[in-house]
Amino acid sequence: MPHFILDCSENILEIQEPRKTIEAVFETAFATGLFGRNDIKVRLNPFRHSLVQGADDDFIHVFGNIMKGRTAEQKANLSKVIVSKLNELFPDVPIISMNIRDFTKESYCNKTMV
Repeated sequence: MPHFILDCSENILEIQEPRKTIEAVFETAFATGLFGRNDIKVRLNPFRHSLVQGADDDFIHVFGNIMKGRTAEQKANLSKVIVSKLNELFPDVPIISMNIRDFTKESYCNKTMV
């Protein structure tokens, strides 16, 4: 159910193998115990053009979309551990951030539900 979408500068793809980055987010999210392994989805969107802090700096921002029901503490920890893991992989990237958005069962639909 959780979707982790990484927006990043295109240069991130040169610093680390994209698969390694995706797997790091996947494994870190799984290690929290909040999600089943078969439920986690991770995608990476590189951007060729961006303006970060008024410059062409590298960045990674993770959008975590999860089903409603986790506590504020669980969500804060999830953000912290994922940002910490990405900081280990990308120590020279000046901007690494994450936010979590809840969605509800009432508004969620996938193809098995129609």
